[in-house]
Amino acid sequence: MSLDRYVTLGKSGLRVSPFALGAMTFGEDPGGAGSSVAEAEKILTAYLDLGGNFIDTANFYTNGHSEAILGDYFAARPGRRERVVLASKFFGNMYPGDPNGGGAGRSSIIAQLHETLRRLKTDYLDLYWLHNWDRSTPVEETMRTLDDLVSTGKIRYIGFSNTPGWFTAQAQTTALLKGWTPLIALQVEYSLLARTVEGELAPLALDQGMALVPWSPLKNGFLSGKYRRGAHVTDSARAAFVGGPAEAEFVVIDAVAKIAEELGTTSAAVSLAWLRAREGTVVPIVGARRLDHLTDNLAGSTVTLTPEQLKTLDEVSAPALNYPAPMHGAQRRMLQFAGATVDGLPSDVYPPLLMSDVRY
Repeated sequence: MSLDRYVTLGKSGLRVSPFALGAMTFGEDPGGAGSSVAEAEKILTAYLDLGGNFIDTANFYTNGHSEAILGDYFAARPGRRERVVLASKFFGNMYPGDPNGGGAGRSSIIAQLHETLRRLKTDYLDLYWLHNWDRSTPVEETMRTLDDLVSTGKIRYIGFSNTPGWFTAQAQTTALLKGWTPLIALQVEYSLLARTVEGELAPLALDQGMALVPWSPLKNGFLSGKYRRGAHVTDSARAAFVGGPAEAEFVVIDAVAKIAEELGTTSAAVSLAWLRAREGTVVPIVGARRLDHLTDNLAGSTVTLTPEQLKTLDEVSAPALNYPAPMHGAQRRMLQFAGATVDGLPSDVYPPLLMSDVRY
């Protein structure tokens, strides 16, 4: 198992390992779902020793403890910080009662970055994510502020997470037209059990050369192999909060388990291999509360699915997408009039799709 087969993150010169390490669980929270400092450091060391170099956190993960653990770890190991791609996020308000304590306005972005750099004990971030859509702040203000921070060297690249497709496209267009720093990646929920990103954001990312960085690639552990029909899961910290899979989800889980058995690997490895086989650059985030979670998940770096296996998983997990995505199907046909052609192919290859063919 090795993570030193690096990929370029979107339209940038930033090279990252094929899996990012998610630090959301670093630090013990009141619910008891996080990792102790000692366990978090074991996970970090194992990931880095395998050649991993892409670490993702956020300002409010475990109330800032996640960033502090990372900062202490690298401060105690001179030279290692410069060899990793360190990413964090802004948006969450760390100061309840302060209306400017979070969000994506100029003053709040600058203040949040200052605190993040302090906790991480570093002078810069390699990648800074907007964690969510701020409905109250003009997109020009957010993008100009981020561009200013890139110019000062405090951040190197920018990305968005959990933002609507139209807003993301607006931000990217604004940056390109004004000569500001563009987005190089989108962090999104994406897995065999969560594919609605394929309606808007995934096509946008592909068109703009942005990488996709999926969070929850095992859908709350449902695709880890722990969940089987009739079995009770006892060692999942999230089970008490999210419940168990629905029947439609078990159909996908069963198909993943069958392929895992064929390949002699785990359901988690199959699920992650499917993600990495998607079109474009896809770098899943693997999280771990314990060291064995990390090693189990990273087995996905050694699995290659056959075209038949990919087709099976594609079909069994096919999402129901919102309008107008159903009108833009895989057959790549458009409404055709007067013998027009599609994708350079003559109309006898793709017969005209008439209004009478469309189902509402």
